Amino acid sequence: MERVAVIILNWNGEQLLREYLPSVLCHTPAELGKVVVVDNHSDDKSVEVLKRDFPSVELLCFGENYGFAGGYNRAIAQIKAEYVVLLNSDVEVKAGWLQPLVETLDECPEVAAVQPKLRAWKRRNYFEYAGASGGYIDCYGFPFCRGRILGETEQDTGQYDDEVAVFWCSGAALCVRRQVYIDCGGLDERFFAHMEEIDLCWRMQNAGYILKVVPRSVVYHLGGGTLPMNHPRKLFLNYRNNLLMLHKNLGEGQYKRVMRMRRVLDGVARFIFLLRGQFANARSVRDAYRSFHEMKGNYPRTGGGKKPLGVYPGSILYASFVRRVRTFSKLGWK
Repeated sequence: MERVAVIILNWNGEQLLREYLPSVLCHTPAELGKVVVVDNHSDDKSVEVLKRDFPSVELLCFGENYGFAGGYNRAIAQIKAEYVVLLNSDVEVKAGWLQPLVETLDECPEVAAVQPKLRAWKRRNYFEYAGASGGYIDCYGFPFCRGRILGETEQDTGQYDDEVAVFWCSGAALCVRRQVYIDCGGLDERFFAHMEEIDLCWRMQNAGYILKVVPRSVVYHLGGGTLPMNHPRKLFLNYRNNLLMLHKNLGEGQYKRVMRMRRVLDGVARFIFLLRGQFANARSVRDAYRSFHEMKGNYPRTGGGKKPLGVYPGSILYASFVRRVRTFSKLGWK
């Protein structure tokens, strides 16, 4: 069995593969593992490019597009390795990026998954939105990062270079024990997109594991996703999946308390969208709640055990909008 399989999920990403795959191949030591590209039924020239220009890559092709969660779940079920890295196709890596991640997992059996420090590919001295230097949530379930409060990212000056436990690790570059990933159910395919890795990390914590950020490892993420930040579809998925995540992972008493406040906070957000004339976004919040109530009965409640690490005891919305906190260090926490 391989020690590590670096798995890149691809769908119509021919140009991204040309741009970013060479760095992964160059800086992933053969003695540690292999690079696998999983093609989610692309209809561009991705497979042709991989076969012609990257013959050393192990290629796994699916007959249909299973999406982010489904693609990775099926790939990890087939690819045998002690550790697997879920790596976005728009990530550039440097020499020495993989070894620190593997070392931490080797040395800490209680740690299920780790992430590197994520910097922005375009603004290379700044943290990247989708993970920065480790992910957290506040007491009402809103995610943020060391290096990113809501939509504002910080310049990386080494202020968050300590290796610490976090609540969630970024799905853009997630190194995880394969068997733990499988035992905890993998990514939730019903989410479709957004919040899947946070939900998985929460389930791993509920199972007794710890998550860490390893800033000795640095990667550069283009990011941006397939939809703009305030696109109604993205808002819908973020709101709905966040509510589903709370329903799945909180204990009954805490869930009721959190949901009372969430209905207030999300109602305020919807009202602000209406005031601004952003009617599609307001509908997204309403529709997210409707979809959540339709779906939640299909999810067993698995939370309520040991309190997870990395939960900010206050409200990140209050800290940002009322206290005007713009950096993680100014939270006065940790």
